[in-house]
Amino acid sequence: MNHDSNHTTETKSGFLTTYLFSQDHKMIGIQFLFSGLIFFGIGGLLALLIRLQLAWPDGNLPYIGKWFPQSWGGKMSPEFYTMLFTMHASIMIFFVIIPWLTGTFGNFLIPLMIGARDMAFPKLNMFSYWVMWPAFIIILASFFVDGGAASSGWTSYPTLSNVGAEAGLEKIPAKPGEPATSASYTVFKDDSFNSPSSPGAGMGQIFWLVSLIFVGIGSMMGSVNYITTILNMRAPGMDLMRMPLTVWSLFITAILQALALPVLTVALMLQLLDKLIATSFFLPPGGLSFGNWHTTPGGGQPLLWQHLFWFYSHPAVYIMILPAMGVVSDIISTFARKPMFGYKPMVFSMAAIASLGFIVWGHHMFQSGMDPRLGTGFMLATILIAVPSAIKTFNWLATLWGASILYTTAMLNALAFVSMFVIGGLSGIFMAATPVDVYFHDTYFIVAHIHYVLFMSSIFGIFAGITFWFPKMFGRLMNEPLGKVHFALTFIFGNLTFFPMHILGIGGHPRRYYDPTIYQYLENLQPLNQFMTISAMLLGLTQLLFVINIFYSLWFGEKAGKNPWNSNTLEWDAPSPPPHGNFEQIPVVQRGPYEYAIDGPIDHLTQSSPKVEGVKHHE
Repeated sequence: MNHDSNHTTETKSGFLTTYLFSQDHKMIGIQFLFSGLIFFGIGGLLALLIRLQLAWPDGNLPYIGKWFPQSWGGKMSPEFYTMLFTMHASIMIFFVIIPWLTGTFGNFLIPLMIGARDMAFPKLNMFSYWVMWPAFIIILASFFVDGGAASSGWTSYPTLSNVGAEAGLEKIPAKPGEPATSASYTVFKDDSFNSPSSPGAGMGQIFWLVSLIFVGIGSMMGSVNYITTILNMRAPGMDLMRMPLTVWSLFITAILQALALPVLTVALMLQLLDKLIATSFFLPPGGLSFGNWHTTPGGGQPLLWQHLFWFYSHPAVYIMILPAMGVVSDIISTFARKPMFGYKPMVFSMAAIASLGFIVWGHHMFQSGMDPRLGTGFMLATILIAVPSAIKTFNWLATLWGASILYTTAMLNALAFVSMFVIGGLSGIFMAATPVDVYFHDTYFIVAHIHYVLFMSSIFGIFAGITFWFPKMFGRLMNEPLGKVHFALTFIFGNLTFFPMHILGIGGHPRRYYDPTIYQYLENLQPLNQFMTISAMLLGLTQLLFVINIFYSLWFGEKAGKNPWNSNTLEWDAPSPPPHGNFEQIPVVQRGPYEYAIDGPIDHLTQSSPKVEGVKHHE
């Protein structure tokens, strides 16, 4: 039996192998979709708790104060607050945005869009999903260990994350008559992982490290799978320059992951060794002292962690935005009914963004004592990223220019992505300048920027992609009126929540402060904090509409044909939903991915359509 016949005959399997431990790329993509909904809900609840504390820091919190321990006085403790913003950011980045963009769209779309039967390594693909759940359970369990969850921020900077590693060390003075150098250290008898000075820096931090190591291993496996599949399993005629921009974006993202993620994973392991066996990769030579607590003198540097962390974590920004750029490009071209303006410049600009992303990490460290000459290099490289980003933005606008736009829910979310990306990108140019960053560093201006890029931009791209490919995943259309209401409310409440953060930042409001009201200069900004909290609560409630729409449409949505959007990429050649093996026969690609505005009875030609004499082509 040949390869094709193996895949066109669907094998019978049980519930576990079909829905849970499936090796089918489509089911794994759907698993990432629904898992992301769970993680999104939990990460969002943590964000609302943060906002409630900032809005009403000097009294009992509305509705939830009674649930806090009496020892806290009906208020949130400062230690718990630091755990909240650490875990919120960690969950939203590593378990929501990245898995949705790369896990859901990457798994479901790549084989379909390049005309392949499945991923190159189906078992590895399954494992890359399932390693995520132990990681998530571990990071949630950290709330319940002695000392609580990690509280060093999602950046986990030493020395905040290192305190408590073996911080229960007490210096024993030298005996009379012996030189002072003979002094030694002994471990305190009580729990050295949780010093009173550092809640969350002990077992909670260890759980955080283990969780992210698991995530890193799974993501690296997925990246290898994506790269191998795209390079080796494209359908006949599917040249690299005929691939849809969604595939290009996922391909470039996978390369980013494969090159940058090992650096972070190794850094996480080194910090774990610091905490478990008292190495000193990130402990300074003089050690640390907190009251009666002391650490062993080390030989490492806390600054080394920052370099290793940001070497991955700034490329991670593009890991969270590049796939959305590809998704939005396909959607804009489809509903503008026009070829994507400047296809090759779009490809090269994504590659340029990814390449430049490796040499800009130092702009996160302008206040770390960096040599001004080195800082200038990082500043110029960061500003330079605006060029390929602007190319993409202008190409999207050029595609829309003069188009007969179909304002579907997917298109509205795609257009919102473009506008939010522009706002987030412009604020990023300001902060790239060292003098400006010195003022804005660690203020709410930074929080506004990251939420416009990573939440407002990425989440609109995710909503657009899910709505667009939902009929291909499940054979039914999502409810359009409900989808448009969800889009409008998300757009309104999202901007009302995050745009005022720019004002707070300009006013000097620091991020991560438990109670800003204790500072007189921030008192006049407190009504704005309360306004943003109310907007955030409404934003959170709005997302229930999206969840309702998904589950309603699964059973009651209008049945979709093979190609409900009259799109032209290869996935629309497959039935909705696609069967085992995707295609009855592997398609042969005849043209590029954006053959719209065609003269003839229909306004598009699919990539597998045969050559037609007398018809203009856009490839």
